[in-house]
Amino acid sequence: MLKQQEACLDQLAPGTRAVVRELRGGRGFASRLAGMGISVGCQIEVLQNPAHGPLLVLVRDTRIALGRGEASKILVRESERGQPDAAE
Repeated sequence: MLKQQEACLDQLAPGTRAVVRELRGGRGFASRLAGMGISVGCQIEVLQNPAHGPLLVLVRDTRIALGRGEASKILVRESERGQPDAAE
């Protein structure tokens, strides 16, 4: 069994699924992301992560484009393929 890795969202490859662990920004940042459906504990999948420009992610059956600066403030833990995430 592989150990789950923590990383910033902007470092993940396309196709990677993860769980949001921490939002490293102020209350305004967290509030704006919550309005888009991104909060601590939610599942997120990276659809596109080009070398430059925004990331495209899937959250709660919605595709969302995030700027690289925003994505770098979202700490996630990668999910193991085919395994549901266990609550800690």
